Amino acid sequence: MAKLGSLAYWSFVAASAASLFWGAVLLWLVTVAFDRRLVLLHRYTCFWASLYTWLNPLWRVEVIGREKIDPSRTYVMVSNHLSLVDIFVLFRLFRHYKWVSKIENFRLPFIGWNMTLNRYIPLRRGDRNSVAQMFDACRRTLASGSSILMFPEGTRSRTGELQAFKTGAFDLALGAKLPVLPIVLQGSQTALPKKGFTIRRASIRVTVLDAVEVESYGPEDAERLSADVRGRYGEFLRQA
Repeated sequence: MAKLGSLAYWSFVAASAASLFWGAVLLWLVTVAFDRRLVLLHRYTCFWASLYTWLNPLWRVEVIGREKIDPSRTYVMVSNHLSLVDIFVLFRLFRHYKWVSKIENFRLPFIGWNMTLNRYIPLRRGDRNSVAQMFDACRRTLASGSSILMFPEGTRSRTGELQAFKTGAFDLALGAKLPVLPIVLQGSQTALPKKGFTIRRASIRVTVLDAVEVESYGPEDAERLSADVRGRYGEFLRQA
């Protein structure tokens, strides 16, 4: 039954993506001339992705602290990474940002094409040129007033435990003199384990922590900033 239910769910994802993509194209055509940051298109994408958690009876998603995201500010948003489901769940924030995502996701029919339409930022892992291009794109995006969202662990946790943070997101925050906004995911590793596509019952929580201002850090302090932000994750998870 679990496999049949999962097959039905992923079939719905594929079929709905094929139709919702054309709504995104139409919205892009109508708004791109005056909505240069594609805020409306991203909001439509938030609705699209949220459907896949709203309509899944096995998943209960709770979002806490959304009000801490000030729409008038630009952030380097960082989140821990537990599951493929994280992508759907983080759209439930309904706040503007540009994803940094592995390039394979951009090749997915309809969903990946919509990521390109939104000007999300691709990354080919292990490719230095791609990494450099990604950082350049992130700097331009931040300068334009759009936040970015990254997974500083780099990949999904195999155990559910918090992994080491890479310093790239924190270098960007320091270079742009913008706050880091930590977002904590819990429970999504149960919804969809790292290996396989069989969905399971899960209670998922998204918690937005207080922004970390960077004025007290120097441009060479990315490792210290990374450690301090990771420490906030650890403290929150110990108390949860």
